Amino acid sequence: MKRISKLLLLTSLAVRTVCAQDTVRYTGGTLSNVDYHHGQLPVAVGVHNTQVLRANREHPERAGGFDWTYNHAPMLAYWNGTFYLQYLSNPVGEHVGPGRTLLLTSKDGYNWSKPGVIFPVIKVPDGWKKEGRPEIAKDLPAVMHQRMGFYVSKKKRLLTLAYYGIVMGPKDDPNDGRGIGRVVREIRADGSYGPIYFIRPNKTFDVRKTDLPLYSASSDKGFVEACQELMANPLMMQQWVEEADRDDPLIPLKKELKAFSFYHLADRRVVGLWKNALTSVSTDEGKTWQYSPLRAPGFVNSNAKIWGQRTSDGRYATVYNPSEFRWPLAISTSDNGLNYNDLLLVNGEITTMRYGGAYKSYGPQYVRGIQEGDGTPPGSNLWVAYSVNKEDIWVAEIPVPVTETVTSHPDETFDRLPDGKELTYWNLYSPLEATARIEKKNIKSLVLRDKDPFDYAKAERVVPESRRLAVEFAVMAEHYNGRLQIEALDAKGTAAVRLTLGPDSVLSAKTGYRESRIAGYKAGEEHVIRLELDAGKRMCRVRVDGRDAGLKIFFAPVASFRRISFRTGPVRRFPDADTPTDQSFDLPDAGRSDAEAVFRISRFKTEPINGL
Repeated sequence: MKRISKLLLLTSLAVRTVCAQDTVRYTGGTLSNVDYHHGQLPVAVGVHNTQVLRANREHPERAGGFDWTYNHAPMLAYWNGTFYLQYLSNPVGEHVGPGRTLLLTSKDGYNWSKPGVIFPVIKVPDGWKKEGRPEIAKDLPAVMHQRMGFYVSKKKRLLTLAYYGIVMGPKDDPNDGRGIGRVVREIRADGSYGPIYFIRPNKTFDVRKTDLPLYSASSDKGFVEACQELMANPLMMQQWVEEADRDDPLIPLKKELKAFSFYHLADRRVVGLWKNALTSVSTDEGKTWQYSPLRAPGFVNSNAKIWGQRTSDGRYATVYNPSEFRWPLAISTSDNGLNYNDLLLVNGEITTMRYGGAYKSYGPQYVRGIQEGDGTPPGSNLWVAYSVNKEDIWVAEIPVPVTETVTSHPDETFDRLPDGKELTYWNLYSPLEATARIEKKNIKSLVLRDKDPFDYAKAERVVPESRRLAVEFAVMAEHYNGRLQIEALDAKGTAAVRLTLGPDSVLSAKTGYRESRIAGYKAGEEHVIRLELDAGKRMCRVRVDGRDAGLKIFFAPVASFRRISFRTGPVRRFPDADTPTDQSFDLPDAGRSDAEAVFRISRFKTEPINGL
């Protein structure tokens, strides 16, 4: 009993100590609802989510030539005018070898190269035994696990790093401090790669049993200097803690902490963040920490990465999954880097998991931005990379300053807007086989394409909050082989009105359970559709090409309108909070594509009205 009382007292004192010090905390009133993929969160205006790798086992030529379907843990850097994205990959599931690490590049963050292998599969030496495991290695490939992917040295040399771990059998971990070791190579300005070296092998492993030399054996003094500079930086070393020797003297804080990210406050103190929203503060560049990392008060985050950084406007942002699940993906902002008071949506979509595998969690997850020192892309926006379902790799460009509101109604004819600025206020969800982007065919239009049977393209416009609102747009369906759904939504993503351009050449509206025909439409011809919405009356008047198509009742009530959405597929509600955690099966014909549907929106406007 005395021992329990003493433990409670120590816990209470620890909590009081943290509360008495500066710490990251969430003080806002918005929380996510996991019954919805979007968490019912208001959106951060103008976020563009772009898929850069889509797994395809049946048609690897559509996945950069690779048929492995576990793709996860992306890392970002920006160097020499180029984005670099690294991710690790296994054939089917997590921690099931063989494993390798791949790299993609992009000049603009939207158009990406095919992936290439930067750290290939290596073999655990036959006869190798791992402490605490009964197995003996025989034809056993290593797997990869790393929390740090890039480092730009003071002399502007770009290093990329990875870690080879050993998994002897089920429930063994590659990041238990008893793996092979951390490797490094240089990415040169011409796009070529230097040789692969060990930068920090595990002491339990005999490196003489591999063909890889230590970095110190390199004849390139500048490369050796960059490696030594990296290992002299405590904030870099803290990212290595999981895979490193448990007594590695380079690791400042030797605790079971995962996925470290950090940023500097205006007074040069360092805020550290780990999985489960653990946090602490350092006054000496990460050599020591003011208190043992504890959960940031008010933050909701489970065993998934949380990313923090200072933004270009002098404020701060954290990007993470604000739930016990790995959805939605959200951003929270702060004026001083400690007190966070909002929660906005970055990505609230969960595509269908096409391929089952070990520990393949649903949702947009494992987010990582560009760490301090690893480059600053042009413009002011924040860039992050993440995986979806541990299967596909995505990036998001998040406008800075981050906001959930717009103050003026749009009147946008895309062909008249400056190149590259047409979709500044639009939120995009753009898979590789269901894109949402500006295209020019005689004139510039917002074009939604879709040949993905498991996903859709989506473009959404935030508008000034309105109880009575007119929405007008010009749209053309190129074919009859797809569907476009147009929704009017409130700030939480609740749709009150849904129109559908269907494959049967009919424009319909959802009225309760039923679909109500409004008018016919012709593929290849542009149609002007106007919606006049009245939240108080729960009614919508529809006009097509200037003709009054009558009043339709809302299928769900809302108090006001904040967003208009265009989507090439139906609403998704799977998975949900009660879906079994692991999917062990593949979907039938998971690599197939459909005939492409194409919808062109040439102009879009909203305006307040007096009512119906």
